[in-house]
Amino acid sequence: MIKYLGSKRRLIPSIVGAVAALPEARSVLDLFSGTSRVGLALKASGYRVVANDHNAYAATLARCYVQADRERLLSDASTLVAELNALPGSPGYFTETWCERSRFFQPKNGERVDAIRESIARRGFDPELEAVLLTSLMEAADRVDSTTGLQMAYLKEWAPRAHQDLALRVPELLSRAQHGAGEALQQDALVAAEREVDVAYLDPPYNQHKYLGNYHIWESLVLWDKPEVYGRACKRVDCRTRSSPFNSRPRFVEAMRAVIGRVRARWLVVSFSDEGYVTREEMEAMLATRGEVRVIAHDYKRYVGAQIGIYNPAGEKVGRVGHLRNREFLFVVG
Repeated sequence: MIKYLGSKRRLIPSIVGAVAALPEARSVLDLFSGTSRVGLALKASGYRVVANDHNAYAATLARCYVQADRERLLSDASTLVAELNALPGSPGYFTETWCERSRFFQPKNGERVDAIRESIARRGFDPELEAVLLTSLMEAADRVDSTTGLQMAYLKEWAPRAHQDLALRVPELLSRAQHGAGEALQQDALVAAEREVDVAYLDPPYNQHKYLGNYHIWESLVLWDKPEVYGRACKRVDCRTRSSPFNSRPRFVEAMRAVIGRVRARWLVVSFSDEGYVTREEMEAMLATRGEVRVIAHDYKRYVGAQIGIYNPAGEKVGRVGHLRNREFLFVVG
């Protein structure tokens, strides 16, 4: 899977364990699905998963990992990945924007991305198969990027992996879950929250950093709308206008309360960090309106970018990081 700030890779066993402990739970809504790492793990455990995210790249990942089933798509996906891997590079929008105007990828790999993405766009695959191929392309590009894991900036010196050749792989497709087919949504959280499920898993944004800005290249790669860009990172112009109340300190509490109240699931499982806008106690108070709250705490090192330090746009170190570890809380409610 792609590198992702906020990924719950280390928390997966606790999340799946928390859901497994809920009696007769068979379906789970992942309301802020991101990479769909949680949804994939829940699908592997047999749950019918509904994964939702308002960003197009995240909805594509969910369509691949949650909605698409191995038995229907693996053969075609394997054949097409081999065909796409054989395409020669052809420079275009991706190369110009993120290899020449900025330096996220080596031009040789940008040219391959351009050729493969144009081929996918021309051929009009059904949505699930297209999602599998786009996920394969995202993950291949992620393996040869030159970042710390965020697309707000690229490294001053090329990352060693950036010199490798782009190579697509078939994503980890799972068979249909025991309790039913998965589904991928791209809706506002308040709309998706009304889906009828047994468990709702909530992992909302924690702070002012928008995932769209952090992963704008994937959004443009999936939409393939070739937008105008700005700044040294060549971000999509709509990074300036697309916003979420969860990324706003004044609006966060109201937005979180609204989602908690709208969810129709019997149980809630909520991930939240001590780097977020509210304290553990404040989150517990909000969730207590839905029932008894149990809290599991985990201590982790912060992501690698935080450990490197604080730099200005010229690449000069201008400050020290306040802390190198954070606590992740898992709230089980109901």
